[in-house]
Amino acid sequence: MTTFESIAEGETATTARRTVTEADVTNFAGVSGDFNHHHTDAERMASTEYGERIVHGAFVFSAMTGLLWQSRTPEQRDDVIAFYGVDTLRFAAPTYIGDTIHVETEVLEKAERDHPRANGTIRYGVAVLDQNGETVLSCELLSLVR
Repeated sequence: MTTFESIAEGETATTARRTVTEADVTNFAGVSGDFNHHHTDAERMASTEYGERIVHGAFVFSAMTGLLWQSRTPEQRDDVIAFYGVDTLRFAAPTYIGDTIHVETEVLEKAERDHPRANGTIRYGVAVLDQNGETVLSCELLSLVR
């Protein structure tokens, strides 16, 4: 049975957790070229409403996709043809170095597609939550699957 056939609308899942480290922020700044003071200047950020540096929102999004990938079985991984899109992306609250995040998903919609390798798209409602249960990122992800 393919992933498209086996997943039902309304189905929910929760990933493992991941603690965001200083190395994550430093490495992401280097890879992305985003050296914005929000992420790299502890002294300047100490006097802001955040009180300290915040993690790149794009890093949180990237870590989210990694947590989702790691939560899939080998068969589900093989059935993913493409990351098809993202809608309604919102950074709802800051993530700080030392926060532990996880991802919660709900299958919102399945749509059959005429595609040479895929059976359809799956739209997921996604929330990234911190260790306090606060949503720090939300979006809808679309996957093209077998």
